[in-house]
Amino acid sequence: MIGNRLKRAREALGWSLRELETAIEGQVSAQAIGKYERDEMMPSSTILLALARALHVSPEYLLNERQIALTGVDFRKAPHAAAREERAVEASVLDQMERYLELEELLPGAEQPWDAPDARAFRIDRIEDAEQAADSLRRLWNLGIDPIAFMAELLEDKGIKVIALDLPENVSGSKAFVQRPDREDVPVIVVNEGHNGERQRFTLAHELAYLVLRFSGLGDAEQEKAADRFAGAFLMARDMVLRLLGPHRTSISLGELAELKKLFKVSIASLVVRCGQLGIITKAVYGRLWARIKDLGWNSQASSEPGTLKAEVPQRMERLCLRAVAEGAISEPRAAELLRISVRELDRRLMGQFA
Repeated sequence: MIGNRLKRAREALGWSLRELETAIEGQVSAQAIGKYERDEMMPSSTILLALARALHVSPEYLLNERQIALTGVDFRKAPHAAAREERAVEASVLDQMERYLELEELLPGAEQPWDAPDARAFRIDRIEDAEQAADSLRRLWNLGIDPIAFMAELLEDKGIKVIALDLPENVSGSKAFVQRPDREDVPVIVVNEGHNGERQRFTLAHELAYLVLRFSGLGDAEQEKAADRFAGAFLMARDMVLRLLGPHRTSISLGELAELKKLFKVSIASLVVRCGQLGIITKAVYGRLWARIKDLGWNSQASSEPGTLKAEVPQRMERLCLRAVAEGAISEPRAAELLRISVRELDRRLMGQFA
């Protein structure tokens, strides 16, 4: 039956039943499409093809019986997001995750399982506990104190799927779990593909906090602050920051912070906050720096601060797809369909030609 997949594909486009009826030029009514989605009726082959074309999916996708579900989605950064927008994002995540998981199944040994850290070691009773938790995870993952070059690659290597989607500007991202019958759940972090690299990296670290931390007695606002503290400590290890800046400073120039930004790949505002957390600067120095950053507009979502980073585009799924083609595990047309690109574009990428 095609009900769940048809509804998911429609919601991924943010369409109502009536809008899908219009897209297929009224070949069947919105009421009939609703019955298809509830598995009360099955469309004819002609209508199935029309629905697939309108929804930009293959008929095989609609007929596939693979069952996965999304749980634990939490759009903390978008308190006013419409339910319809959230359903569209969830449907898009499920669609991409299904294609991702299919690729892993085609390549034995390619799946990277998520090994969740021991919850007892990451219990958070106070916001400040997030600092130690970030240090503990760095040790567990053998990261040392060096800056993290690529957050998306690191998380994917640890079994966390990273998906970049076109989200509203005020939505930074979310974490979720994909449930599969008789298999372990797969954690996934969604980031806004329209954001710059600094925001994406902080979002990834922030959402990682919600995957590993176990909050005890903290309200929602305190959990957010703890996740932010974890993100800052994970991206900017305490010992490295102290080594580069010293334990106490009476003044720090924006130029020096701009140079450090290149190393840590974070925003200048995040660096100032980190200096305040570690007691490197006094509250008075912090206040002066923050006022200057605010005047320059560097604390806003549309910040144009020096050295803005390019977006961190997750690459693992595409690498798996190119590998599957090279090993003959999948045809080029199917690979192009999984990546949502044309066969011509796939050929360009196979030849190492990128836009």
